Amino acid sequence: MPRARKYDGVVYPRTGTSIWWIRYRDRNGVPRRESSLTADWQEANKRLRERLQSRDDSLLEIRRKGETLTYGQWADFFLDTYSKPPMRAAKTHEANGRCIMHLKTALGMSKLGDITADSIESYLRDRLRQRVRVKVKIGYRQLGPIKSTTVHQEFRVLRRMLNVAVRKKLLLANPCSGVEFPVSVKGLFRPHYVTWSEQQRIESHASECLRNAVRIITETGLRVYKELTPVRKDQVDIQNAVVWIPDAKTPNGVAEVPLSSLAIQAFISQMAITGEGPFLFPSDRNRSGHQTTFKTVWRKTLRRAKIPYFRIYDLRSTYATRLSAGGVADEWVTQMLRQGDAHVFKKYSQMKLQMKREALEKLNRRANEMVPASPAPMCTVMMQ
Repeated sequence: MPRARKYDGVVYPRTGTSIWWIRYRDRNGVPRRESSLTADWQEANKRLRERLQSRDDSLLEIRRKGETLTYGQWADFFLDTYSKPPMRAAKTHEANGRCIMHLKTALGMSKLGDITADSIESYLRDRLRQRVRVKVKIGYRQLGPIKSTTVHQEFRVLRRMLNVAVRKKLLLANPCSGVEFPVSVKGLFRPHYVTWSEQQRIESHASECLRNAVRIITETGLRVYKELTPVRKDQVDIQNAVVWIPDAKTPNGVAEVPLSSLAIQAFISQMAITGEGPFLFPSDRNRSGHQTTFKTVWRKTLRRAKIPYFRIYDLRSTYATRLSAGGVADEWVTQMLRQGDAHVFKKYSQMKLQMKREALEKLNRRANEMVPASPAPMCTVMMQ
């Protein structure tokens, strides 16, 4: 028995063009006619099947919207909806805006569904050939070539934007999955693990304020500028060995953080040198009233300690690695980091080569071959 007409679709030619057209009915029975955008009959039938499947899944209007939406329109919607606080931190939104400014220059007028892996790779190659432009009084001045890490950040922002479009059913797949980055990027997402001896060298060349900050981060895993520097003294409970974090990057970050004995000593030492102000790391150089950056003093301290530069944020990774090396379960490390996604734990915990060597020292090469000790022979004692 043939299917009802409302469920059928047809591919048909149109006079004066070699492009095939398709005709079908939506869920309300309203006829729809549109171009298949191809002269291949097989491809036209494939497009018709996709339309019918989208209609049956109640996704027809969303898919049609995705085909007419330009990248520039989606970028503006993404920045306004998925990038601003509280969805993301203010600095993350600012970085997204810078990246999207360059992406819109090349892809702004392209349809969202027309962006392919080849067009993305072409954009990346063009960006890597460009030079940094700095605005001066008389115009712009060109500096050195753009770093590959800068271009890779733009690629990550584009990938996340298109991932959101896929989840919203505006795209069938993310074309970034087929992109091969043109050059190698060194040092990306490879946190530095600070050994205890290295930490002691840093503390010996650091000021008392920075030394306390290093101890607190490596003992609590607090985020440097979002959670540690804005801490007020009334948020620290020395008697109960906890510090309250009211504002964090993620909702899971708002919590009471337990303190170790070293962290308590660092908090007490910092309170003793800050005076009567409300902040634990006060500063008169900005409106917030607290310290906002350690970049300059951190770089100078590493130079004095003769240690290659690494980010102070990597002390948080050191905290996670030490917990993992101490035998703490991954689920508990994730909770101690106050992360909502367990996959993020892999980014912070780095099992270094020396730790693997220490594990090899525990290797028992005679496992299951050791002869059990024979029981001692029984002797008879004569009782008189």
